[in-house]
Order: sequence, then structure tokens, then C-alpha cells
Amino acid sequence: MQPVLNVEDVRRVEQALTLEGVSLAELMRRAGHSAAQEVLDLGSVTKVTVFCGTGNNGGDGWVAAELLHRAGVQVTVVTPQEPDDLKSSLALMVAKGAVAQGVEYWVGPSRDELDQLLAESSVVLDALLGTGFHGEPAAPFDIWIDAINTSGLRVVSIDVPSGLSAQTGHAPGAVVFADLTVTMIALKPGLLSGRGRDACGAIVLAPLADQTDRLVVEADPVAWRCDPADYIDVVPVPTSDVDKYERGTVLVVGGSKRFSGAPVLAALAAARSGAGYVTLAVPQCIATVCRTHLLEIPVVGLPCNDDGTFSVEAKTEIVRMAKERDCVLAGPGMGVNADTVSIVTGLLETDVPLVLDADALNALSRMTTGRLDNFPELIRREQPLVLTPHRRELGRLVGLSDTPPDSLTSALEAARRVVWADGGSDICVMTKGDTTACVGVEIALLPKPGPASLATAGSGDVLGGVVAAFLSRGLADEELLPLLCAMAVETHAVAGSLAAEQHGLRGVMAGDLVDVLGQAVDAFEERASLAATEDDGAEDAPA
Repeated sequence: MQPVLNVEDVRRVEQALTLEGVSLAELMRRAGHSAAQEVLDLGSVTKVTVFCGTGNNGGDGWVAAELLHRAGVQVTVVTPQEPDDLKSSLALMVAKGAVAQGVEYWVGPSRDELDQLLAESSVVLDALLGTGFHGEPAAPFDIWIDAINTSGLRVVSIDVPSGLSAQTGHAPGAVVFADLTVTMIALKPGLLSGRGRDACGAIVLAPLADQTDRLVVEADPVAWRCDPADYIDVVPVPTSDVDKYERGTVLVVGGSKRFSGAPVLAALAAARSGAGYVTLAVPQCIATVCRTHLLEIPVVGLPCNDDGTFSVEAKTEIVRMAKERDCVLAGPGMGVNADTVSIVTGLLETDVPLVLDADALNALSRMTTGRLDNFPELIRREQPLVLTPHRRELGRLVGLSDTPPDSLTSALEAARRVVWADGGSDICVMTKGDTTACVGVEIALLPKPGPASLATAGSGDVLGGVVAAFLSRGLADEELLPLLCAMAVETHAVAGSLAAEQHGLRGVMAGDLVDVLGQAVDAFEERASLAATEDDGAEDAPA
């Protein structure tokens, strides 16, 4: 796993490094060296234009410019002010050193001059705005960013693409779209979420010092990015000695007259993800419709209200069936009223692993007046509980319905309010978004996100079914719950890629995801097992 630090925590690591004998000047030198090396590794590099800002990020750029110059590359630095006028003492020192070594620079070129310079270049090195930036770039940086993006050149950004918030992933104004981002010390949340997913390109981490790994862990990472080998503890051991019940039994509870498709998708997804026996419980008024789509899955019709939602009379049978299953998924298309709230309450009281999605989450919000974190006793239970809110649902759960989380960072903060209130290791909040986080009490995991094809109606219902299927197989240790949820997210992402190959990135519908889930499960488990084997081989290899 790779640790992810908030920007302010990265600064604290830098300070800690200075206390261990690595000066800020040395860190700048190493950062510039890392960036220069990545530029050279691109190959066919003859002329590089380096855009340097006025702060320490610009200082990294000046160091890289000097090193590229020494390597025989023709280099021109574009800067908004004379090197002698830089206010950052470190940037001033390295800029003057680069100029003394013969590095050419232009101060505030016109757009026409800049376009001509770029037309003669092979690579752009972006060192305009660093990790402390937020908001919209001012002139001339916004003009320069546009020139970089329209140049068609390969672009390498130092630490963060200029214009992007390294903390939130927001970029309300102009932002550099890099082919490669060389980030220092540790990954930051904004590089992995929001606009960062498009702007960063490939991400290379430069730790800068031997002590960095230890200090980053000591800084208490806000999250951890998962690698394929990390999942080996929750990948089931292949065996032929198994029957349908041993593969896991799942009950899906949901549906209404208005939304009959959501529970069907969830049930199909659970079956395609490996659950051996799936049952769907729906209001009686839609049972026949659901049966026409589910030849292999039993559909149980239960008492319903005039509006086509479950009536309270359905609660007893739902709770009875739940107790006979390995996992229950509740919520898809269910609707929210006093009766469905009662059903969710009954399921929370059962001694069975439970996944609450969609309207089950809205029912939770209703029964806690929008402050689930103030009612930990409601969700404190002996069996695993997984909540799968998107950001608007998450906001409704923690009193932020008017201002729901708008970034990965704020979603992590909101999810932690819920899991820390519960305090047990048997709860996980999956904060769905452009980057999904799986948040437990001890750790928050960032699985690899999927393609834009997943942004389609019903995709969340499919993910709920995947989670339920995986959870029905059981957990060797309840502390593995966030990891199992993260594996479900990555499997869902693989399905998104497979479906996009068949239907195009914008043509995928939720049913297409279901159709390829079996292949996605096999592909992901094979990838995880292979990565774990390679890691074991690397550890066993002689030094």
C-alpha cells in the first residue's frame, strides 16, 4: 500500500527531515534532480522549456533546468520575474546558480513569443504552482498554462500540475494537463481524485530521502492507496470442493413500483460476482416483473402499500429470511417512508452481515434526523456493516445535506465521523465518487478507480451486489472489511473497462456491467494473486 498525506502533513514531514539532517536546500536539489531525470527518461529530449513560478516549486524547476543543461539539453526557463527578484531565499539561490551555469531564461514573454518557443521545444517542465496553491491561477500563469496545453508537447509537472489543488483535486480555473507528474515525499489526495485524475497523467513518487518512508507513516496518512498484491488476504482460495451454499447466500431487499430495476440489477450482480444462492425480496406488486428478468434467482413478493413500497407487514418475513442468509443487501429502489424505515431498523437488529445502499441509507438519515454520527448505538452490531453512500447521501447522514462533501478529503472526514462514532472494526463506509474511499476505524483505503463508463444509472446498485457477494463468503478477520470492500470497488472498475471495450466509454449501461462481472472477478483475482507471487519472489531473492 502507498500512503497518502494531506498537504499540511507533507510539510511536517519536510520539517522532520530537516531535523534528521536533510536541509530544505538539499530537498530542493533532490526534487529538481528527480524531475530532470524523469524528463531525460522520456527519450528524444533535445530542447526543454521550463516554466518556473516564484516559490519553492519554481526553485525545483530551476534546479532541474541546470541539471538538464549540464546533461547537454538545450534549456530555456520562462519566469514572471528576474531571478534576482525572487522572494523565496531557496528559489533565489538555485535560480542564480542556474543562471551562473549558463541556463537561458525569458522574463514574461508575450503569448506569440511563448508559442514560438514551444514550437521549437520537445518537452515542457511545469514548475509554476506548487502544492500550496488553491483557487484560480492569475495572469500571466493562466495564459502560460493555456500555451502549455495547446502546444501538443509532452509535459512533466513537478509535484502537482499547476492550477490543481493537491489537497482537494479542484481546479476551478486553468490547469496544466501533464503526461507525467513527479510528486515529492508522498501522494496527495488531490492527485488521485477530482480533476487530478485527468490532469496528473502517470504519477511518479520521489521520496527524496531514506528517512521519508518512516516519517510519512509516522505522520498518520489520511488514506492508503491499494496495490494489487494487497488484496491477497481477501482473495478466496480456488477449490472445486464447494457447493452453492458454501459460495455464499445473499438476500437482496429493495424495489418499489417506481424502481423495479434497481433490485434486479443488485441481485444479478451478486450472482455474477460469485454468490452461490441469491434471493430477491420485493413488494408484491412488482414481483412478476422482477421474475421475468430473473430466471435463476428466486423472487419473493411481500406485502406492499398502495404507493408500491413495502408495507410494515413485510418486515417479519424479511427479517426471517435475513437470518438464514450469509449477507443481506438492502435499499436499492426501496423508497423511504415509515414502513421501509422500520424494515431497515429490523435488519440492523439481525445477526447477519449487512450492506445498506441507496434508500436504506436515506432511511438511516431519516431515523437519525440527519446525524447518524450522533446515534452510534443504532449501527453498533456484532456482524459487519457496510454503508455505500455517494457524496450527497453521505452529506445527508452527517448533517451536511446543504453542503455535501465536494472532494475526496471532505468525504473522508465525513465518513470518519460515522465510523469513529461507532468505534468498532466491523463497520466500513464506502464513500462513492470519482475516487471511492473505503473507510474503517483504523484505516481508509483508496482502491484504483474505474473509468467514466461507471458513471451511469444503476452502477451503484451493481456495486452493492458485488460487495454483498464478496461479504457472503465470510471474513477471516473483521479488520479486513475495508480491504474486502476495496476489492469490490476494483472489481467493479474492471467490469467498467471490460464493458467499455464492447459498448464504448459513453455507451455502457448498468446491465452491461453485470454481464461482464464474472470475467472481471476472475481477472482481478488473477491479477492480485500474480502480484502477490511476484512480491514474494522479490522478497526471497538474494540481495
